[in-house]
Amino acid sequence: MVRALLHAGIRPDLVVGTSIGAFNGAAVAAAPTEEVADRLIDLWASDEARTVYGDSLPRQLGRFARRTHLHSPAPLRRLLERELGADTAFEDLPVPFQCCAASIERAAEHWFSSGPLVEAVLASSAVPGLLPPVHLGEEHFIDGGIVNSVPVGRAVALGAQTVFVMQVGRIERPLRPPRRPWEVAQVAFEVARRHRFARELQEAPPEVRVHVLPTGGGSARDDSPLSYRNVALARARIDRAYSATCAYLEALE
Repeated sequence: MVRALLHAGIRPDLVVGTSIGAFNGAAVAAAPTEEVADRLIDLWASDEARTVYGDSLPRQLGRFARRTHLHSPAPLRRLLERELGADTAFEDLPVPFQCCAASIERAAEHWFSSGPLVEAVLASSAVPGLLPPVHLGEEHFIDGGIVNSVPVGRAVALGAQTVFVMQVGRIERPLRPPRRPWEVAQVAFEVARRHRFARELQEAPPEVRVHVLPTGGGSARDDSPLSYRNVALARARIDRAYSATCAYLEALE
């Protein structure tokens, strides 16, 4: 989707993102050119991306037994520092950028817009159970998707008049009641995130144009509880989304 927008000459005045959208969004805000899309494509289809969730099962279970998460945050931190710069701050980005995380102590969403960039993106991406909470100041933060997965309302509140929503695709597929124990939390989370997304779309002022970009379709494998570990199909997903978004943008002209 990013590649299609930039190829069409659409450059952002503002980027907001949550979770993996914080990582990709920060990269775009740092370098809003077609080259950043190529870099992200290579990144998410690379062996290095596998290291983020690449621990062996025994190591995962051992860590989970001693702590509250399966994976070490170190590989993701290394990836962020390499791609964004270890000392980069929000203020250094050529395009204004904000990312969302969930504060445990306040049970509320928190928007990072200043200060160290890598720590904020780590906080926004700290998926509960997979990665540990990020301790910043006097609070602990977890993945922003818990409180604001697709932040249309934040973009509107910051003055956006045209919003391009780059979502990961699940909102396009119908939900069904859970059939297996591990599907219960997944379905509950999807109900919550889709409800807020639909509400924010409805509440967007009529003068604001919101474009929900298409993914080009998905498969049942995308909904597997282990799909987060499978980056082998990343290029195919990227190609489908690029073609579908190009067609969508062409239809707007």
